[in-house]
Amino acid sequence: MSNYSISKTLSISNHRVLATDLNEHETVFGGEILATIDNNASIAASRIARIETVTASLDRVTFIAPFRLQDSMCTESVVTGVGRRSIEVFTKIIGEHLKTGERFLGLTCFATFVVTDHEHALPALVADTPEYQYLAAGYPQRQAERKAQRAQQADLNAHLSLELPWS
Repeated sequence: MSNYSISKTLSISNHRVLATDLNEHETVFGGEILATIDNNASIAASRIARIETVTASLDRVTFIAPFRLQDSMCTESVVTGVGRRSIEVFTKIIGEHLKTGERFLGLTCFATFVVTDHEHALPALVADTPEYQYLAAGYPQRQAERKAQRAQQADLNAHLSLELPWS
């Protein structure tokens, strides 16, 4: 399979923060941000897979600075690693205070998507900028951490009751 440039997976979306986006703290509601991440990251995953993908996890979601009214949110997602069926996507959201032009890093996140076709081969990645080289270099460690986390999750799941407490 051929190599694929990380830059070709870049997905960018912009959103102006409106009053309807805010929570009781007058910052953007976290659930809205998670939906934005999933939507934008899914496009990056699709750009390398070119078949149906599904979200497997959102990992390392780090809220760095809040987004407020009169800010914009620029969401950038790129594929930073591929496994046999899995696709790791890194997302950052850059805020901008629209009245001053000041930009800030508001959030970073890694998401994992999987291709639904078990026989589909994913291309190898080529990290073509210093930022992408840094992100791609950490992929093997993050992949190993996710594998260990899946084992821990399976153990947790085995100990959870599915019965309703009032049944």
